Amino acid sequence: MNIVSWNVNSLNVRLPHVLRYLEAKKPDVLALQETKLPDEKFPRQAIEEAGYHVCFSGQKTYNGVAILSRAKPEDVLAGLPGFDDEQKRLVAATVDGVRIVNAYVPNGQEVGSEKYRYKFRWLDAFERFLAGELGRHERLVAVGDFNIAPTDADVHDPKRWRGKIMCSEAERERFARLLALGLTDAVRAVHPDAPMFTWWDYRLNAWARGWGLRIDHILASPAMQPADAGVDADERAAERPSDHAPVWASFK
Repeated sequence: MNIVSWNVNSLNVRLPHVLRYLEAKKPDVLALQETKLPDEKFPRQAIEEAGYHVCFSGQKTYNGVAILSRAKPEDVLAGLPGFDDEQKRLVAATVDGVRIVNAYVPNGQEVGSEKYRYKFRWLDAFERFLAGELGRHERLVAVGDFNIAPTDADVHDPKRWRGKIMCSEAERERFARLLALGLTDAVRAVHPDAPMFTWWDYRLNAWARGWGLRIDHILASPAMQPADAGVDADERAAERPSDHAPVWASFK
């Protein structure tokens, strides 16, 4: 099974990119974040004509998540249980016997801000939810934009980013707690040390300068062993690109 996660930063803008990617790569599962579309405007027909089933949870302008899959998704869940929130940040489904959890973790904006505190409240609920899902599903893969660069190896300039949003010690500790549930960082399992960024800010010409962070992740339960993994960074160089590139993993 080949699973891909991609923050498209507006599916309305990036739909041609997604359809081209589906045709070229033919993933079994493509999880999208920041679709930024209310459900009634989701391009279901175009996705289905490309040969994919789809489940989604969206809203206008912000957030929004979707799971595109070759096999029909079952036991679909939208929203984070136990967390009363209007923001559409999570959708889960079982695809061909594998539980897929697609999350768009809050950015946090700035260390110490109210949005930063909201990020930790959301992560608390997310950790509890994943623990429960792991108890119910032996084969589970949690994917998405986690808005956390787990270590200095995931940052183009660790000194520049030290202590800042997405790189603070408190955020990294929360990411480590997710791994402690029994999950494996698929990219690092295959590439322990290689710089493999997934996000380059639109500002400051970050893509051309190589100023990236690895904040999009694929985390797998012990029953899901990654055979290969990587980042399709070329997508960041496309015309009118998302500021994120797809991260992918193939499983035995």
